[in-house]
Amino acid sequence: MSWIAYWNAKPTVYVNDRHRQVHYEAVARDIAAVLPGRTARVVDYGCGEALSAGLVADHCGHLYLCDGAESVRARLVERWAGRASIRIISPPQFEQLPDTSIDLIVVNSVVQYLSVLELQRLLAIARRKLKPKGALLLADIIPPSVGLLTDAAALLRFAAAHGFFLAAGAGLVRSFFSGYRRTRSELGLLRFKEKEIVDLLARSGFRALRHYPNLGHNQKRMALMATPQGEPFPATSGSTTAA
Repeated sequence: MSWIAYWNAKPTVYVNDRHRQVHYEAVARDIAAVLPGRTARVVDYGCGEALSAGLVADHCGHLYLCDGAESVRARLVERWAGRASIRIISPPQFEQLPDTSIDLIVVNSVVQYLSVLELQRLLAIARRKLKPKGALLLADIIPPSVGLLTDAAALLRFAAAHGFFLAAGAGLVRSFFSGYRRTRSELGLLRFKEKEIVDLLARSGFRALRHYPNLGHNQKRMALMATPQGEPFPATSGSTTAA
């Protein structure tokens, strides 16, 4: 099974509807916090179900929700049919967007499911699509030191704070036997140390800084804000430190 095939089916990464809802709310709030302005053109690449994309669309000019899974896109089209400022696109349609037309590209919890070559290709495309003063936010990047136990602990803390702790505990037991775990074991996840991903971004024409917080609940994973080389970093509410 490929990762695209997995996401086209019914994924088992969420323990219940409450988990799914608060996850997407948290990610949407974090994206909204780094938007460069009310007129910004934004791409959420690998957006998933994007249940709270309206929170992002409320604070930008146009939001492209891009996902590689056909079944996910079909649900997105239905969900956001009434929002003229939200457009659902596939990765090939992302490639067809006009060059230098996008202010912010968000790639959250996607890098781990790519090969190095696929990531390099995505970075090259993103570099072309960004305006000269645009930015790329890579988030939820997994360091080599972060494994299943670390992820489980982060989920339990998140669940305790949002009222689904017992469901999360039961979900972790189920996930041991789940399709996600089998697919993760078969295909592996792409991992980077901070310097490794910064160097890869540099070779792809970006300068990058570590960005805090990571999008979503797992702060053991990394986020980086990257701009075309030579451009200053945009002012956002998220803090950055030199890598």
